Amino acid sequence: MKEELNKKIDNMYLVILLLISPILYTLIIAPETFNMSWNEGRGGFLFALAFIIAELIGLKHNIERNRLYLTLPFLLLTIAYFTSLDYGFRDYIKNSASNYNIHLVDSWVWMWDFIILAIFMVSSLSIIFGSKWIRIAPASPIYLIGSAIILSLDAFFPYDTLGPLQFIVPYVLKIDEWIINTLDLGDAHARSNILVLNGEKGSMALQVFWPSAGVHSMIIYTLVMLAFLLRMNIARKSKLIYFVIGAVGTFTVNMIRIFALSLFVLKISANPVAFEEFHSVAGEIMFLPWLAVYLLLVMRRESRKAKMNR
Repeated sequence: MKEELNKKIDNMYLVILLLISPILYTLIIAPETFNMSWNEGRGGFLFALAFIIAELIGLKHNIERNRLYLTLPFLLLTIAYFTSLDYGFRDYIKNSASNYNIHLVDSWVWMWDFIILAIFMVSSLSIIFGSKWIRIAPASPIYLIGSAIILSLDAFFPYDTLGPLQFIVPYVLKIDEWIINTLDLGDAHARSNILVLNGEKGSMALQVFWPSAGVHSMIIYTLVMLAFLLRMNIARKSKLIYFVIGAVGTFTVNMIRIFALSLFVLKISANPVAFEEFHSVAGEIMFLPWLAVYLLLVMRRESRKAKMNR
């Protein structure tokens, strides 16, 4: 009996530490790469880390030690990849972009970081939990996979070349135009994917493409929320209600983001450099915390309902 217990562990802290090790490693060796803009850095890694901790902390599950040992080669290969980037491999990835007619090289480069980390997460979770991982801790790998997909779309189909995703942009800008003009915050004119703003600090014409309109956050929300709801043992009607409420909330957050960017131009600065600095962080700072808070609220509500029904 003692030998059997020694072969198994039920301490999730060790599992969590193993899974988040590549993220902590990259944070230590290259903290400057953790830019919060979705296509300019590894800021999304921090949310993958948060998802893993949120789903596994407190989980009681006996795990054979051998399963943890089997994940070590994947961990070492992942760390080797992130280490190699500063020794010429990142330049190799950049230079390879031309072979695939890639115009947005940054999205191409960061895409591979998310792919590698996603492969590590899926492989490690599969080894540790078997096929049950999709119900135990799906949010982090699916978030990483979703981010990689979005970055690949941005790399292969830049700007407005992917028509279906660009479809919603004119409507988003029209709503923003109506809000600004109704509240008399300045003068806004939207046509197609162009938003012209005139305010106290000058004027600026913004050309908006689908990622900046929040389409990428809607896709990521859909993937993460579906994975999250999949693991919850609740009625389908409740799952649908949670999904719809979250979708409306995500769209609202996207509108707030567009409005905040417009307000920045109208009231704070029409300087392109200052605007780009604000634009580079505004999206993820609003969307990802909203997603995390919403998932937490859903979990708490269902936990309370489960306790009341006992």
